[in-house]
Amino acid sequence: MPTINYLTRIEFDFGAIAGLGAEIEHLGLKRPLLVTDQGIVEAGILQRVLDAAAPSQPVIYDGTTENPTEQSLLECIDIWKGSGCDGVIALGGGSPIDLAKAVALLTSHGGTLADYNVKTGGSAGIGKVSPQIAIPTAAGTGAEVGRACVMSLLDGSKIVAVNLNMVADLVICDPELTLSLPSRLTAATGIDALSHGVETYCSTWDNPPAAAIGLDAVKRAARWLPVAVDDGSNRQARWEMMMASLMGGMCLQKALGGAHAMATPLGELHLHHGTLIGILLPHILKFNKGYADQAYADLRKAMAVPARMDLHDWMTEFVKSLGLPTTLSELGVDPALLPGIAKKAALDHLSATNPRPADASAYLEILKDAMR
Repeated sequence: MPTINYLTRIEFDFGAIAGLGAEIEHLGLKRPLLVTDQGIVEAGILQRVLDAAAPSQPVIYDGTTENPTEQSLLECIDIWKGSGCDGVIALGGGSPIDLAKAVALLTSHGGTLADYNVKTGGSAGIGKVSPQIAIPTAAGTGAEVGRACVMSLLDGSKIVAVNLNMVADLVICDPELTLSLPSRLTAATGIDALSHGVETYCSTWDNPPAAAIGLDAVKRAARWLPVAVDDGSNRQARWEMMMASLMGGMCLQKALGGAHAMATPLGELHLHHGTLIGILLPHILKFNKGYADQAYADLRKAMAVPARMDLHDWMTEFVKSLGLPTTLSELGVDPALLPGIAKKAALDHLSATNPRPADASAYLEILKDAMR
C-alpha cells in the first residue's frame, strides 16, 4: 500500500488498520489511551480496532461528544494519570481526533488548554507533544493531519490551538472504516473536505504545493461525494473521499477563509461543523467574487461548473443535491445572535486569509443572507 510522508507518516488503503499492533510497538507505547465516541462503539468499529491493536490493550475513553469539550479533556487527563498512559490513539471523526491532540498537548506541557490559545499567542509555545496515532473513520475534517485543535471550554466559548507539533506521529487511513457511515453524515463531512480545498485554494497565503493538493481534493470530492452519499458501499467512492479528506487536511497549511471564520462561533451553538460549512460556503464564494479570479477559474474547471453558472449558485445546488440544508434558519439559528457571531468571525484568525477583507458588518450581512 502507498506510504505518504507529508507532515507525518500516513498508511493509506483498505486493510491498513491491520498493522496497528505493530505500529503501537514501533512507537514504543506500553499503555496507550484510545479516545473515541459511542457511535464508533455501537458501529462495531472500536472492537475491530482493538483486535488489530493486539497484543496491546489500550485504555478506552468513549465519551467524546459531537463537538469536543474541555470536560472530556479533563476526564481523559484523569484516566491518563490513573492508568499510567504513555500515548494516545484517536479513533473517529474530527471530534475524537481534536480531543486526542489536546490530551497529547496537556500531558506533555501541563497547564490548561486556554494557555495555548492561538488568538493570545499561546500556540507559539507548543513543542513536541505526547505520542499520537490518528485513525479517521469519516471523510471530512482532515483533522488527522491538521495542525489545529478546536474545543469548547467549560464556559461554552471555543478555543483553537494551532501548531505543527500537534500533528499525529502516525495516521492510519483505512476506507473500510467509513463503509458504515450514514449517507447524511457522509454528505456533511464530505462537504467539509471539499470546503478545505476551496477555501485554501482561494487563501491569500502563497503555498504552491498545498494549493495543488487542495485543488486535487476539490476535484475528487466534487466527483465522488455524490456517489458515496448515494451508495455507501461503493468502495472506490469511499477510497476517493477518504483521500479527498486527507488532502483537504494537508492543504490546511495554506490557511482557510471566511466560511470557517463564521463556522467557529456558530459551532458554539452545538451545530454540526460540516452542515454549517455547506450553508456558509456558497455565501462566502459570492462575497469573494472578483477577488480571486484565477482561483475561481481553476475551481470551476475542477468541479465542472457550467460556463453560464456562478460558482456560488453551483455550490448551493450541489449542497442541496446531497440532502443538506442550505439556510441557517433550517438549523434554528436565532437571528438575534448574528451580530455577536459576526464580531467573533471578524476576529477569527482564519478571516485574515480570506481573499476579500471582511469586518463585522460584512460578516453580519453574509450571515443574514445565509438565514434565508
